[in-house]
Amino acid sequence: MPARPQEPDRAAPEPVPEGAVRPPRADLPQPGPPPRPEAANDEPGPDAAGPTPAEDEYTTAIRELEDRWRRALADLDNLRKRHARELERERTVERSRTAAAFLPVLDNLELALTHAGADPGAIVEGVRAVRDQAVNVLELLGYPRHAETGVAFDPARHEVVGVVQDPDAPPGTVVEVLRPGYGDGERQLRPAAVTVAKRE
Repeated sequence: MPARPQEPDRAAPEPVPEGAVRPPRADLPQPGPPPRPEAANDEPGPDAAGPTPAEDEYTTAIRELEDRWRRALADLDNLRKRHARELERERTVERSRTAAAFLPVLDNLELALTHAGADPGAIVEGVRAVRDQAVNVLELLGYPRHAETGVAFDPARHEVVGVVQDPDAPPGTVVEVLRPGYGDGERQLRPAAVTVAKRE
């Protein structure tokens, strides 16, 4: 009868003093640490979630407002530039119109200088006619001439350059116009320089 293989002798456990904790046996499975909640659950937490639909809506609205704001700034800048160009064009047209209105005056002055050797009386009449023509041009442009005497002094139309004693003129009236004025109110080019009768 064959003999059985002999099993290795297992060492008897050493006696443990009373009150001591028996160490774990090496041949038994040891318990590991408890699994973490993150490892046990693969689903992402609330902090790892993406933006909510409300946040997406607010972001889209903000972007649309920023785009509209930039477009409004661009439109405003284009409007300002267009207005500046139109204003400069209007000024150019007005300057050209004013200069063209004075061309006949210059033509008549040229004719007066051409006939400077003629009769002096005719020259004087020619210069006076040119002066009247220039005054008429200014009046057509909206700046009538003011050179009246005997009228009451008006600080809006007159500039006092002297006060004289004149028994024939009422006090405070214009006695003499030294330099005519042109225009009225806000469209006044300059006031008339006058002398005024002295008040007693």
